[in-house]
Amino acid sequence: MRKHPVIYGICLLTLIGLVFFATIYGLGLFQGKNPLDIGEKVGVIPIEGIIGDSRDIIDQINEFAQSDGIRAVVLRIDTPGGGVAPSQEIYQAVQELRKKKKVVVSMGSIAASGGYLIAVAADRIVANPGTITGSISAVMHHANVEELLKKVGIRSSVVKSGKFKDIGSPVREMTEEERSLIQGIVDDIYDQFVKTISENRKIPFPKIVELADGRIFTGRQAKQLGLIDELGGLQEAVLLAGRLSGMKEKPETVYPLKKKMSLWRYLLENITSAVSEELRKNSADMWGAQYLLQ
Repeated sequence: MRKHPVIYGICLLTLIGLVFFATIYGLGLFQGKNPLDIGEKVGVIPIEGIIGDSRDIIDQINEFAQSDGIRAVVLRIDTPGGGVAPSQEIYQAVQELRKKKKVVVSMGSIAASGGYLIAVAADRIVANPGTITGSISAVMHHANVEELLKKVGIRSSVVKSGKFKDIGSPVREMTEEERSLIQGIVDDIYDQFVKTISENRKIPFPKIVELADGRIFTGRQAKQLGLIDELGGLQEAVLLAGRLSGMKEKPETVYPLKKKMSLWRYLLENITSAVSEELRKNSADMWGAQYLLQ
């Protein structure tokens, strides 16, 4: 009976694959390693751009936290900060991750404000000598277009149930009472930030307050002040993560898998992202407290 060439080819390729796998497995056992053990890997999670949503990053953190094949995690932070709530949510996720694995932060060009808040949750912080960091502060923007509306002949009226219901309205000047209320919110958010840094970096609260006036530092200055641990780039951070987790060899790096999406969704998300970024630039995010380098 004549063999079908396609079936014969598939069987041959399968056999070759099994032989190759067995050979690799045998060599691994001979060297005293388990070739199926992928535990000598360091996961790298990029945190880039203005922080406006924490969900994707937290999903990546949780994915690595649950993976037995990843021994340690490096957070590659390159952000000027962003929203207070998403920055705090990522910070909390990193703290939970530390209960399972060693976490090292690698600071890129900039890791300021909300980016620095996330960084202090790690076991160690590594920054380049020229990294821009710091900007320990909080800010809320308020735009007033009252004069502009007058020029085009537009008047605004409002009906509200409480005197503070339209606080921060862009069509009128903020009252002193409203300004005091907003200032209290910003001060409390700032206090949370400073206390978090003081507790994590083991630096006295008064000392952090001296530095927490919005000023920025280079990586080298930050090291002298105790805000970071070591100077170096991403590679040094990966090696440090490996050492902290007990790896004896140079670790391999693993990045989060990119989510598959349809062409239509890809185009839609890119258009939405571009529009959102342009609106953010023009409006300076009028509402919402931020840990953001200005």
